[in-house]
Amino acid sequence: MTTQILVHFGTERVSLHRRHSGELQLLTRKRLPFRAGLTGEALADSVSGFCAGLKEFTEVVDTKSTRVHATGVFQRLPQPEAATLVNSFFVDTGLYFNIVGPELERFYLDVAASAGGSDDMVEGLIRQELRTAVVCGSFQQCLGDIEGTIAQLRETGAEVLSPRSTRIKPETEGTDFILFDYQDELKNARDTWRHKYVHMEAFRRADAVVVCNPGGRVGSGTVFELGFLAALGKRVIFTQEPRGVSVSFPCEVGLGA
Repeated sequence: MTTQILVHFGTERVSLHRRHSGELQLLTRKRLPFRAGLTGEALADSVSGFCAGLKEFTEVVDTKSTRVHATGVFQRLPQPEAATLVNSFFVDTGLYFNIVGPELERFYLDVAASAGGSDDMVEGLIRQELRTAVVCGSFQQCLGDIEGTIAQLRETGAEVLSPRSTRIKPETEGTDFILFDYQDELKNARDTWRHKYVHMEAFRRADAVVVCNPGGRVGSGTVFELGFLAALGKRVIFTQEPRGVSVSFPCEVGLGA
């Protein structure tokens, strides 16, 4: 298993863990208080300054090997300030600043407590990172890979909100717009938008959207969905390093905490 560095920013401290072969090691914990009322850019400067020192603990700092999570004061940021923080942090570090919602934080704490009596959120996170997810990708070209991604997510305990099934309606197999067995028939050519929109609406309820992109390729349909995700400020995880995307944006690469 690849070694990963996990950073957790809270209101009063930041902790740094190394994860390898399922084992979690605390590397350092520092007091780094963040005052309420700081702007997104000011917070970005503070957290980016800390992350600039990560190479003291690891040779590689990138979206595959380094995950950054934040709770506490960060959860209370207005959406525009949160977006500014995430975007500024990405520009400064190349990493995604994942602001964990209060409900998901409570889930991690409950998992940690049940597993070993720990009160450290990261202990729960490494056991089950996602409660819910949506999987995107080219259903026509890489359905087998998508099925593998869905299976991997379900093995960790995550609920896949969409697609709910990957059994194709036989009459749509090989067409430009395939339908799955739980979807109703198209009324006309314009009705493809309704099915697309229902899939994208599930983004709102998911902890993250996982983009299955074997070989790194990101198709035009997925690029369209990424615009919707950017507007929502949703966490995006690619299964492989994205290629052919004209504008870099905050995301992560690879499943697993």
